[in-house]
Amino acid sequence: MNPSTEPRRKTGGGYLFLPKRWARGSFLKWLRRTHGWIGLWGASLGLLFGFSGILLNHHEVMKIPAAKVETTEAQLALPEPLPGDPQALAAWLGEKFRLDARHAKILREPARTALWNGVSVEQPPRWQITLRTPRDSVQAEYWPGNRFVTVKHGSGNLFALLTNLHKGVGLGVAWVLLADTLAGGLIVLSLTGILLWTRLYGGRLAAAGVGLGSLGLAFGLAWQALGG
Repeated sequence: MNPSTEPRRKTGGGYLFLPKRWARGSFLKWLRRTHGWIGLWGASLGLLFGFSGILLNHHEVMKIPAAKVETTEAQLALPEPLPGDPQALAAWLGEKFRLDARHAKILREPARTALWNGVSVEQPPRWQITLRTPRDSVQAEYWPGNRFVTVKHGSGNLFALLTNLHKGVGLGVAWVLLADTLAGGLIVLSLTGILLWTRLYGGRLAAAGVGLGSLGLAFGLAWQALGG
């Protein structure tokens, strides 16, 4: 029989230290499926973060006037009895503007002595409260004892909403974790993509290891140089 016509036999060379079960085609198929499904999820979130990222990147330099916020300021009369603490005032503002007050940012300044035209003046305590959603924001300033509270209300358009979603403004832990899945997905896509490129052969695995190791070393040196 002509040697050139003999069927080629599969060899296990090139896998080095990897377990034998990894040398099978089923593991590579699993890698492709994992890569594909995570890529689909990343593409879905990537549309949102990519579009809003373009707006953020060009907002300062190219002055894209896409994101707009309409702001109004007014003094609102407080109900009786007057709020006894900032949390009570935040809850009232949340009901007034239909916003979630559970994650309100509260700044409570105690009474202090201030100089006014060279004269010492006793300044009463002051509360500053901020409520935010991706579209709306409420900033309130209140001097305890007053029957009115000064409120600035801002309402953004669709592009402002998208940029705030990108930055996670006015959102809770659930959105932060959802955004983390995109970052984690990119890491998994990178690793599975490298493994698919190597096809689990020793030479390519070694090359990928050297490349990743060099990249990690460069990052570490740069971090050290920056004083990290």
